[in-house]
Amino acid sequence: MHYTAYDTRLASYAVVVDGEGGDVRVLLALWNEGTRRQWTLPGGGVELHENVEQGVVREVREETGYEAELCGLLGVDSYVLDPHRRHVDTDRPFKAVRTIFKAHVVGGELAPEVDGSTDEARWFSLDEIAVLDRVSVVDIGLRMAGLIA
Repeated sequence: MHYTAYDTRLASYAVVVDGEGGDVRVLLALWNEGTRRQWTLPGGGVELHENVEQGVVREVREETGYEAELCGLLGVDSYVLDPHRRHVDTDRPFKAVRTIFKAHVVGGELAPEVDGSTDEARWFSLDEIAVLDRVSVVDIGLRMAGLIA
């Protein structure tokens, strides 16, 4: 299928970590736009004027209240949704392209996003994350960061 026949969304996410070894915590945000509320990595759509690094730093600030510093690109992930699985009424397939970075907090304080796609942010241990209702990008990012197998 030619790229003009489907919609594409460029997004950028951060695996924001705190601590080391067995005391690692990961920052997640509670996504409220799906069919059910699920935990996700802070991040989202990259605006037209932004590069992926600017987009993820902005998204972390908006969704968590924290200023983040990027530690490097972990990888790029993509997936395709058929039109009937999309959240909008359309007959066009959708391709999501997601850049995933490792990051740490350098300022700000934990605060929920107001009137956005998330409404809570919280630190979780890896054991706590294992039992959360979460979107796939969480496990993808944690694998890329070497935090889970």
